[in-house]
Amino acid sequence: MNKAIFAAAGLLLASVPASADVPPPSLASTEEIVAALDTKFQAAVKANDATTIDKIVADDFVLVTGKGKIHGKADLLKDAREKTDTYEHQEDSQRTVRVFGDMAIVTALLWVKGMEASKPFEYKLWFSDIYQKRPEGWRYIFGQAAQPL
Repeated sequence: MNKAIFAAAGLLLASVPASADVPPPSLASTEEIVAALDTKFQAAVKANDATTIDKIVADDFVLVTGKGKIHGKADLLKDAREKTDTYEHQEDSQRTVRVFGDMAIVTALLWVKGMEASKPFEYKLWFSDIYQKRPEGWRYIFGQAAQPL
C-alpha cells in the first residue's frame, strides 16, 4: 500500500458517540458533524492512528484510487500499524459536504507530504468520499481519489 491509499482515505466519518471532540447532533448540523469527522480522520491518518481509523471506517469500506486500485479497511489499518508512510502534511481544503438522508458526500482537495520508505513525496489530489449513518453512527463506506495533480 502507499500514500495514495491514505491520501484518498484521508476522508471521514466515525460514530458521533465515539468522537468526544465532535459536537453532539443537537448542537451541530449534519454537515458540521461530517466535516469535524473528516478533520479527525485526516489527523488520524497523519498520525498513523489505527485505533481512530478503525472507528471511522466501516468494515465493508472500499477505496478506489486514481490508478484504479481497490483497497479495503484491512489495507488501511495495516498501513497505519506498520507506519508505511510518515506524514508532514495530510490536510484537505475546499471541502464541501452534501447530505442526502442517511448518506453524506465529502469532496475536497487533499495536500499530502511525507516519506515512504525513506523516499519523499508531495502531491495534491481531489477526492470524494461517501459516509453512511448506521445504527452505530456515521461510517466512511466508500472513497474515490483522482490522480495527483
